[in-house]
Amino acid sequence: MNRLPTDALTPSETGAARFQKLFRTTAFKLSLAYLAIFTLCAFLALGYVAWNARAVLDDQIVSTIDAEINGLSEQYNTGGLRRLITVVERRSREPGASLYLVTTAGGDHVVGNVGYVPAAILATPGQSETRYGRNDSDAEAHRAIVRVFTLPGGFRLLVGRDTEERDRLRAVIGRAFGTSVAAIIVLGVIGGWLAASRVLRRVDAMTQTTRAIMAGDLDGRLHVAGNGDELDRLASSLNLMLERIGELMRGMREVSDNIAHDLKTPLTRLRNRADEALRRPSTPDELRAALEAVIEEGDGLIRIFNALLMIARLEAGSASEIMAPHDLGAAARGVAELYEALAEDQGFTLEVSAEDGVVVEANRELIGQALANLLDNALKYGAPPGGGPGRITVAVWRESGLARLAVSDSGPGIPEGARAHVLARFVRLEQSRSQPGLGVGLSLVNAVVRLHRGTLHLRDNGPGLRVEVSLPLAQGDAAGAAGPARVGLG
Repeated sequence: MNRLPTDALTPSETGAARFQKLFRTTAFKLSLAYLAIFTLCAFLALGYVAWNARAVLDDQIVSTIDAEINGLSEQYNTGGLRRLITVVERRSREPGASLYLVTTAGGDHVVGNVGYVPAAILATPGQSETRYGRNDSDAEAHRAIVRVFTLPGGFRLLVGRDTEERDRLRAVIGRAFGTSVAAIIVLGVIGGWLAASRVLRRVDAMTQTTRAIMAGDLDGRLHVAGNGDELDRLASSLNLMLERIGELMRGMREVSDNIAHDLKTPLTRLRNRADEALRRPSTPDELRAALEAVIEEGDGLIRIFNALLMIARLEAGSASEIMAPHDLGAAARGVAELYEALAEDQGFTLEVSAEDGVVVEANRELIGQALANLLDNALKYGAPPGGGPGRITVAVWRESGLARLAVSDSGPGIPEGARAHVLARFVRLEQSRSQPGLGVGLSLVNAVVRLHRGTLHLRDNGPGLRVEVSLPLAQGDAAGAAGPARVGLG
């Protein structure tokens, strides 16, 4: 007994089990992968913005310091150190973020708005970033970009700019970065959960349907939402496959039933005749006649199985390699000539109207067998219902780039609703099966036509049945496909 799949959710499952299976879904894993990639991209983008913002602010601070230095240089060049100290003292009292400091060579404060700067900074001319304040303890909370100059007499000049605005902007960007990343992660997890839940619900529905099908409900079909996504395409393909399997199963049941009807009678007759020959004293002539009857019944059974084997070979395409160009009109005339005398004996008029040069890539024996089956069916079932002479017409012509073959009779025909059904094996419209026949003639013809990449249609001949076969022309003959549109059948 086949085991049913156990990886689908059922209504009785706990929430923990449902979440565990949800997290194992491909949709959720893909959502997490996309979330990780997007988060990394967002991290890099925000980091790049923060780095550039800091660089821009640093450039602005340096530009401001340069402007201050240029102004102080002019003052120093004009009035010397005394003038410089006076200007620094005045500017130190003005509100703003600019920093000024003048010290002696020993580091003693002369003038400025900075009380403390590390001695190493004052001792090293050039630009640097350092802490500052009114005193050593106050310096922990303030930072600045400064530039130090050595003046004549060992005096030191410090010009700088507080970095509070830059640090505040960096803090704002940092908070925005953290909030954005957290929001991305939360929304990504929620989106992944919703997407995975939706996919999982559809997969669960498909799983439940397949379980029902495996349990015997062969009419069950997967639900198609109609949005055209990959699950819809998968469900549609599986539904087509299930439909085909259903058709094959129905065909197998019909074949089994028809084989039982068709084989039971000849097997019973064969067994009864052999039993009768054994039970009853008989002369050698009577025994010979009994053996001939048994052989005849055996030959009929062999013909049935040969037909089945032939159809199986054709459907498997095992005869497709034995193909060569053949004139379809010549083949039709040849087969019709073999049936001409038989048709005349049975009171039929057999007419042939075939174009020359309608060349197809075909297996000559199989095409001949198909034509013979069509003529044989026409002779069996093509007599007019009210009596009188029957008429059978065979036509071959070229039309629309295809080779056409038609066999028509004047019998009762086949109802339109049963025309597709009679192409199956062992299907016979005559339920009593009193007339001779195996019920595989049209099925064999259909298999031959499909092997040759053609199509077969059953049409009303008004009265009678018209069997039309269309085959692709041979490659060298396709250029002549624009010949006469059709040959009249009279």
